[in-house]
Amino acid sequence: MAVSMFVPALILQPKFLDLAFGAALAVFLMLEIIRIWRIWPLGQLVHQFMNAFTDHRDTDLLVVSHFSLLLGCALPIWLSSGFNDRPLAPFAGILNLGIGDTMASVVGYKYGVLRWSKTGKKTIEGTAAGITSVLAACSILLPLLATTRYVQNWFSLLFAVTISGLLEAYTAQLDNAFIPLVFYSLLCL
Repeated sequence: MAVSMFVPALILQPKFLDLAFGAALAVFLMLEIIRIWRIWPLGQLVHQFMNAFTDHRDTDLLVVSHFSLLLGCALPIWLSSGFNDRPLAPFAGILNLGIGDTMASVVGYKYGVLRWSKTGKKTIEGTAAGITSVLAACSILLPLLATTRYVQNWFSLLFAVTISGLLEAYTAQLDNAFIPLVFYSLLCL
């Protein structure tokens, strides 16, 4: 869903997407304040609603899952504002979370057999699917962004995708905010 919403907006209206992410962050912050302080009349309703979508990283005090997904998609775009030398860099969060993380999760859950660790849930098959899907998406996206003079070095792209995919396999906390920034940094090298 993130891919279908954000990729066309990033290609066609990047400044508006900057504004929309900022507005969404403001709304998230406002709702989190209402939830934490249980401000009447919405505090309890927002708390009950958001508790349905929490995971092991969230606490009763602060729900970070929503923020990490939003910031994982938004930060590479905000960091790339006015910087068009690396055409894939603004897409780092969308590619990593919307395509790579999703495919890794689906394939790892359905077909994953070989676990990265004895206690973890992440699988080698899921990681391979995530890396492959991001590379496939980049091969589709790069011709659409061909208006820039930058020529993508496929070895450096393979390196960036692989490192971020492997880091995703070993990271447990706030990976949705952290991994897109690592991927963004590697794409900017």
